[in-house]
Amino acid sequence: MTTRPRRRKDTRPAELLDAALTVFAEKGFAAARMEDIAARAGAAKGTLYLYFPSKEAVFEALVRTLITPNLDRAEALVAEHRGEVAPLLRQLIELLIAVVRDDRIVVLPRLLIGELYRFPELARFYRANVVDRGLGLIAGLHRQGVANGEFRPQDSAAVARLVVAPVLMMAIWRAVFAPHDPDPFDPGPVLRAHVETLLRGLAA
Repeated sequence: MTTRPRRRKDTRPAELLDAALTVFAEKGFAAARMEDIAARAGAAKGTLYLYFPSKEAVFEALVRTLITPNLDRAEALVAEHRGEVAPLLRQLIELLIAVVRDDRIVVLPRLLIGELYRFPELARFYRANVVDRGLGLIAGLHRQGVANGEFRPQDSAAVARLVVAPVLMMAIWRAVFAPHDPDPFDPGPVLRAHVETLLRGLAA
């Protein structure tokens, strides 16, 4: 008697999340159904509910899988860095460039802008776990640069939003306009120009 090979349990949630991302990209969050996600993953709907009790839980898991590790890396870079802040900001921009280039991650800003106003709990979740965390990190770097005489004193919260705004624009461009561009779109040159311009403006 032969036994069927068992699928490793730790691979199943990842497969379900990959399927969910594809379904969200095709249908949007509101129109996507749990059975659509299960079907795309080749799984029973009960299997999906075994790991994720709701569509909202699927979205939260996608954020934790795709976005949170990048925030963890950014915070680790900041914790390990010594010296001037400007080189660290350039490092962080390179990390953000890699994020914006990721075809999977770029689906999330499209959902956020287009639909999440209809799902306030998810908007609050993303705000608390991604937006506030990222803005707090950058504002802290600006305050550090002011303290060491590298940057001019300014509203650090405003500076943090100024840093992030072009990143969001590049993510929107990747999701909405880049598929229709005649030439391949690369956010790298834009974001590198942004950080150099920003650093000149911040300089003491």
